Amino acid sequence: MNLLFKALSDPTRRQIIELLRKRDMNAGEIADYFSISKPSISHHLDLLRQANVVISIKEGQFITYSLNTTVFDEVVTWVLDQSQRKKTNKKDIKQKSK
Repeated sequence: MNLLFKALSDPTRRQIIELLRKRDMNAGEIADYFSISKPSISHHLDLLRQANVVISIKEGQFITYSLNTTVFDEVVTWVLDQSQRKKTNKKDIKQKSK
């Protein structure tokens, strides 16, 4: 989970995620949207891949990147679980104080 939050903390990586929400792309197509070097884009893609935010598939000489929606489902589940725990803890505190 820490890798995921690290990956999401960077604005460039969040922009890459937004691009990949629209369609799968290779690194060159992604790099065309940014004014940073292609090696920097590759580094961002690698961090996203390590965090399982993106999936990479080699097709000939290109690597196509797509979003791994399973990870986002896991994050939403985790956030909802944390929210539910917080609500439960608040109820317990209120009941104990009565």
